[in-house]
Amino acid sequence: MNYKFKTKPYGHQLDALEASWDKENFAYFMEMGTGKSKVLLDNAAVLYDKGEINALLLIAPKGVYKNWFDSEIPVHLPDHISKKIVLWKTSDKSIKQIKKLNTLFEPGTDLRILIMNVESFSSGNGADFAYKFLSAHPKSMVAIDESTTIKTPTSNRTKNILKLSDHCKYRRILTGSPVTKSPLDLYSQCQFLDPWLLDHQSYYTFRARYSICKKIQVNGRQIEIVVGYKNLGELSDKIKNFSKRILKEDCLDLPEKTFVKHYVELTKEQK
Repeated sequence: MNYKFKTKPYGHQLDALEASWDKENFAYFMEMGTGKSKVLLDNAAVLYDKGEINALLLIAPKGVYKNWFDSEIPVHLPDHISKKIVLWKTSDKSIKQIKKLNTLFEPGTDLRILIMNVESFSSGNGADFAYKFLSAHPKSMVAIDESTTIKTPTSNRTKNILKLSDHCKYRRILTGSPVTKSPLDLYSQCQFLDPWLLDHQSYYTFRARYSICKKIQVNGRQIEIVVGYKNLGELSDKIKNFSKRILKEDCLDLPEKTFVKHYVELTKEQK
């Protein structure tokens, strides 16, 4: 790919980018340390330069989402891209924060980037603002980092994030381990990308296709539990059509590990 990257991609990163950059829906199943964040930002940069997107909504867990603001974007997003970046702060209702959020809706050709923590979607406040952001920028990309955080179909945050899927042009999910407990973890993650990617719009039809269930009696009532799995080869083949799986052991050009010491001041309570 002939593109002016800010940081040179490794071979596996370039492969992932070439496989995904123009797809409306894609999953980066890349193991920790293989640089999936850079691939996502390069993808957004290419689409912005081609006039395909003008906004990016990044959703990540609370312990990770600030890293996008402090490190990933400054290091990897090309400098020639004019941008406005705002970090969502759930409890911050200050005038200063409101002014920052309002810059995302000002006229202009900048790439608007909103970074939100996934926990903020558990209530309506964060979800409402995300919807407002996407409604103002229909040519947008939504990316979910550590996408297993939406693996539970019944949770509020999963339901609220799935509703955003129809209001953006491009969708991306990123995680090193798409399956944490069972293959059923894949349902909501893929549902966010497109309900028809796995040919099952209902979680229960998906579960019936890929799991073995057994009915048991608990406290006088009958419930159904998963006792095994089936058709996993078929599921794997379907996922390959819209994802890239990269393991560290497959990356021959990765540099040696570097270790950095972080000095943290203890709070009064910790002392």
